[in-house]
Amino acid sequence: MNTDAMPEFVRYGGVIFWLLLAMGALALGVFLERLVHFHRESINSTNFLSGIRTVLKRGNVVEALSICDATPGPVARLVKAAILVRDRGRDQIRESMRVTGLTELPQLEEKMGLLATIAQTAPILGLLGTILGLMQLLQMLHTSGLSATAGALIEGVWRALVCSGLGLAIAAPSYAAYNFLVNRLRLIVTDMEKASSEILNILDEAAG
Repeated sequence: MNTDAMPEFVRYGGVIFWLLLAMGALALGVFLERLVHFHRESINSTNFLSGIRTVLKRGNVVEALSICDATPGPVARLVKAAILVRDRGRDQIRESMRVTGLTELPQLEEKMGLLATIAQTAPILGLLGTILGLMQLLQMLHTSGLSATAGALIEGVWRALVCSGLGLAIAAPSYAAYNFLVNRLRLIVTDMEKASSEILNILDEAAG
C-alpha cells in the first residue's frame, strides 16, 4: 500500500484501528523487554557450577558466594541460597532453594500474561471493529437505498475488513512471540532444577 492511501486506510478503521495499533506496539514492547531480560538471566550453568565446585573443594565459601553475587540470573541466586544454609542439612537446603525458586519464578513470568492476553483479544477486537463497520454499511444502505454509489459501498467494505485484518496481523506474531518466550522460560527453569540437584552433590563433596 502506498503512502497516499495510508491516511484513508487508517481512517476506515476508526477508534478500533488505533486501539489495535496500541495493542500491537505494547505486545512488541513486552516481547523485546522479556527477550532482553531472559538473555541477561541465562548463563552457562555448567561452567558456573564447575567454578563453584572448584572453590568449595578448597573450602573457600566466601569466594563461592562472591561468584554467585557476580553472576546474574536465578541459577546463581538459587546456588547462593543453598550455600548460605549449607551447614543445616539437606532438608533445609532444599527448602531454602524452594523458597528462592518461588521468588524467582514470578519475576521470570512477569508480563507474559499480558502478551498472551493481547494475542487472544486482538482478533476479537478486530471482529468487533468488523461488526461495527458492517453495521455502518447496512445503515448507509438503509438510508441511501438504490442511490448508494459503488465508492460508498467499497468504503463500507473497507471499514468492515480493515480491523479484522489488523487484529489477525497482531494476534499471530504475538502468539508466536509468547510461545518463543515460554520456551526460553522453560530452559531457564530447567537450568534451575538441574542446578538444585547439582549444588546438593557439590555441597556433599565439599563437606566430605
